[in-house]
Amino acid sequence: MQYTRYRARTFYANYFPPGVKWLIIVNCAIFVLRMFFPPNPSNIFHLDWLTEHFGLVPRAVRYNANIWQLFTYMFLHGGIWHIVFNMLTLWMFGLDLERDWGTRRFLRYYFLCGVGAGVCAVVAALFLASGPDDVMLGLPTIGASGAIFGVLLAFGVVYADRIILMMLLFPIKAKYAVMIFGVIELYYVWQPSRGVSNIAHLGGMLFGYIFLKVRFRRVDPVGYIQNRWKNYRIERARRKFQVYLKKRGSGDDRWVN
Repeated sequence: MQYTRYRARTFYANYFPPGVKWLIIVNCAIFVLRMFFPPNPSNIFHLDWLTEHFGLVPRAVRYNANIWQLFTYMFLHGGIWHIVFNMLTLWMFGLDLERDWGTRRFLRYYFLCGVGAGVCAVVAALFLASGPDDVMLGLPTIGASGAIFGVLLAFGVVYADRIILMMLLFPIKAKYAVMIFGVIELYYVWQPSRGVSNIAHLGGMLFGYIFLKVRFRRVDPVGYIQNRWKNYRIERARRKFQVYLKKRGSGDDRWVN
């Protein structure tokens, strides 16, 4: 029985690593919680309380400094199919990434893509709005899709030649699937609004690409500073040691390197 329980725990951990598992749990819990908040009729968009205060509202971020919305909007979803699609995609493509990268790096990447997607959505809204009173600035963005598209991009880069089923039907290499998704999102940016923030999707992919390029090139500012400080201390100790040897040798430098 103990062996059976151990195998069950191993199976569960392999298919639900902690990062992916808790992201799915928290998103689903908040989706259920949101059902208990009725729409606010005083709001022009009839938003519920959670969406109004924790969805990504460009006007609130720009003029009220509600910076937390760049993070919290990722945990709100508009409907059952919205959250089902996002969580299923997160599980399918985030599973291997977290297993290979580790939970800390995976979550750092996920939230970087999500926040970056939110920044792109806010900047685009401010750029397209005719003024601070434009209705567009009060329209909220919700959902983890920006972070999810970042995960898709990472999967296509890290496992470029792995065969996946696009739309669960067509076998295709991961790198080509990511390119197709990117082109589709870019196409819809120039089309009439469908209630989907394609800018946020592309923003998540853009920030994910930047993260991966920096990571693969081993650009680490903190590590660089630490190495420079370490080399400085070694060089300073070497000079002090040379001075000490010169004093001990009374001018004889034969032991000094």
